[in-house]
Amino acid sequence: MGEGVDTGFKTTGSKWLLPASELLGFPLDQVNFLACQLFALAAAFWFRLYLSPSHANPLVRHAVATLLGIVFLIFCFGWYSAHILTVVVGSYLIIINADINNVHRYSMVTVMGYLTVCQVSRVFIYNYGVLSTDFSGPLMIVTQKITTLAFQLHDGMCKKSEDLNAEQKTLAINVRPSLIQYLSYNLNFLSILVGPCSNYKEYIDFIEGRHISRRLRQHSGTCNGQNGYDKTPEPSPNNAVCRKLLVCTGCMLFFLTVTRALPIMYNVDPQFVNNAPFLTRLTYAFFSIQAARPKFYFAWTLSDAVHNAAGYGFLGMDEYGKPSWDLISNINILGIETATSFKTFIDNWNIQTGIWLKTVCYDRAPRHRLALTFILSALWHGVYPGYYFTFITAIPITMAARAVRKSVRHYMLSSRGLKLGYDILTWATTQLAICYTVMPFLLLAVESTLVYYRSMYFHVHIISILAAIALHRKHKPSELSATNKTFSSSSSSSSSSPCPAQCQPIHSNNNNKVD
Repeated sequence: MGEGVDTGFKTTGSKWLLPASELLGFPLDQVNFLACQLFALAAAFWFRLYLSPSHANPLVRHAVATLLGIVFLIFCFGWYSAHILTVVVGSYLIIINADINNVHRYSMVTVMGYLTVCQVSRVFIYNYGVLSTDFSGPLMIVTQKITTLAFQLHDGMCKKSEDLNAEQKTLAINVRPSLIQYLSYNLNFLSILVGPCSNYKEYIDFIEGRHISRRLRQHSGTCNGQNGYDKTPEPSPNNAVCRKLLVCTGCMLFFLTVTRALPIMYNVDPQFVNNAPFLTRLTYAFFSIQAARPKFYFAWTLSDAVHNAAGYGFLGMDEYGKPSWDLISNINILGIETATSFKTFIDNWNIQTGIWLKTVCYDRAPRHRLALTFILSALWHGVYPGYYFTFITAIPITMAARAVRKSVRHYMLSSRGLKLGYDILTWATTQLAICYTVMPFLLLAVESTLVYYRSMYFHVHIISILAAIALHRKHKPSELSATNKTFSSSSSSSSSSPCPAQCQPIHSNNNNKVD
């Protein structure tokens, strides 16, 4: 059950750390990634303390952030970094030269087309993997940033104010960015390796020194100016950074002690599948999926800490009057591990990707919102067959979960004991269903996915489809009413809210990019 590590793994990136890779038993691309993120953490503190807006003008901050980001790209990916640089420079030419009425369309088609070509070549030309560092992660991140900026630029320069919702008005861009602003936004060292995507105006506020003060004024405005937060000194991110680094340490220890002992591919090992009882296979699948999460927790939380260390990511003051640094957090670990429904799990996983899908697709599609958002999410993730098994499997499970909730939940609220039992049951059911749904996302290939589903007797497919059919007629009128209410309420949601359940297919970053 041990998972061997090939330290001879080829890479187009730097080989300076090859001795450390061989000593630790980790692939060189992982060692390079970790080294860059730790260096980024130190650089972020320096950036905030010694290159703050009071000490350096925005041009210098833009230049330093961009140059460090490009150095990280070259260090990790070598000549493959040319893909990311080509997309960013090409997209800037579109922003500057294209008709502003269509700039969002041209940008979307160009960057999604380039990303898809790279994803297709990775799967079908190189047979499920290139023998070098995978550059698709940064390419996926800059795809989000480029399209977000293009749509917000179109909002600011083409649309009337009354045609925009409150969030779009706030984030609309009225002037085309300069080259250095554009490069800095897309290539800055804070987010170039693992993201997350953030809004252009918020990033520019950070570079120019308005990020925290504007957030404090917004918070003061919501409280009718009574709290005086806009007059207090800027809060320090040090506590938030320390807390997130502590989480990273726990995730790393968990990965070293548990995750590596429970390899995902053992779920489709012929000997295990043929000889182990069903309950043993089910139990191993559950714990191997649970154990696979900390590598994502680690990468996203470390990236969040890097942003905070630089002074970026301030959300505002929480209900207790304490500063919150979760503006661009990509993960809510507690929300995921305690999720009692598919919706809760999705809302707390890869949060910024959900917001991106909502921003560029769901809120803007005139018709077929859900279908178009689903298609965009699928294309962005890539073309591995396992991804599509996950997306398709999630549909009947989500339908069944909603139907069962409408039929059963109100009976369980009559006493505290019943509600506790219901919560425990729905937690276990949700976690098992997530395990069953996400497994193909990690297995990737058709053959491995079918081996796994056959070993599970397709039981979740069968149960969810039967439950959805059986309860469909009973709740059809109420479901339509609830859906209409949810759609109307989602149009006024704030920028910090994740994409509503109806518009959120399963989404996560490519699992290989944080390996």
